[in-house]
Amino acid sequence: MKHLPHLLLSLLILLSNSPTASSQRTVGSIDVPPGFSRVEAGGFGAYLRALPLKPAGSVVRLYDGRPKAWQRGAYAVVDMEIGAKDLQQCADAVIRLRAEYLWAAGRRDEIRFHFTNGFRADYARWADGYRIRVKGNAVEWYRGAAPDTSHAAFRKYLDCVFMYAGTASLSRELAPASISDLRIGDVFIRGGHPGHAMIIVDLATDGKGKTAILVAQSYMPAQDIHIVTNLHDRRTSPWYIFDAGVTAFDFPEWSSPPPRSNASAKTNRAPEKR
Repeated sequence: MKHLPHLLLSLLILLSNSPTASSQRTVGSIDVPPGFSRVEAGGFGAYLRALPLKPAGSVVRLYDGRPKAWQRGAYAVVDMEIGAKDLQQCADAVIRLRAEYLWAAGRRDEIRFHFTNGFRADYARWADGYRIRVKGNAVEWYRGAAPDTSHAAFRKYLDCVFMYAGTASLSRELAPASISDLRIGDVFIRGGHPGHAMIIVDLATDGKGKTAILVAQSYMPAQDIHIVTNLHDRRTSPWYIFDAGVTAFDFPEWSSPPPRSNASAKTNRAPEKR
C-alpha cells in the first residue's frame, strides 16, 4: 500500500496522455507536405479546418451503414452523421458543411438554397414553422408546424433541401474562382444529372508559388464525407500540390472542372481571413 500514491500518479499521467474528445483528430491535424505552411483561416475556412475526423483506419460507410465497396479513394472520414436516407450525396455534402457553419455561427438568416427548379428554400421560414409542398414542378410554402429553431428541425430542413437541390442548382449559386487565388471552402463542381462536387477543406503554400489542398466529398449513394487520397503521389497524399498552370485535378473518382467559390448566387466570395 506504500506505493499507492505513486501508482495513482502513474495512472493519472497515463490517462492524461490517452486520446480523448479534446484531442480528437481534425482536418487541421493532418501534417502538411515538407516545406509547406497552412494559410491563416477564419470563418468558414476555420470551421472546415476544425472538422473532426473519425479514428485512423475508419471506413467510409453508406447511409444504411454498409461499408462503401471501394475504400482506396478515402484518406480520412469526417465525424458527422449523414442520416439514414439516401439523400446527402455530393452537392448535398457541400450544402451541409456551409449550412452547418452558418447555423453554428449564428448567421441563420443567411441559410438559403435553391431547388433545381429555381425555388428558394430559406431556413428562416422553415424555423418559423413553414414547410414546403412539392407537386410536380410546382413548389410552395405552407404553415405546417410550430416554430422550431432546434438543430433537429434544422436537419429536417436540410434533408428537404437535399431531396430537391443538387449539382445543377448549386453550380448556379457559386461564382467562378481562380486557381491562383483558391481559398478553403471553394468548390470543384460540374452541374448535371448526375454531376459532382468536391470542397477544399484545407490549404497550404510553400511561399514559392505552389499550393497544396485537401479535398473532401460525398458520393452516390449517400455516404460519409471523406477526405480523398492522392493516388498519383503517395509521398504527398492526401494533399494535392500544384502551381498556377494547373487547369484541372484528377481525383480518385472524378476529374474536376475549374473551381468555384462557396458564396451565395451572384455575389462575390465572402470575405474570410486567409
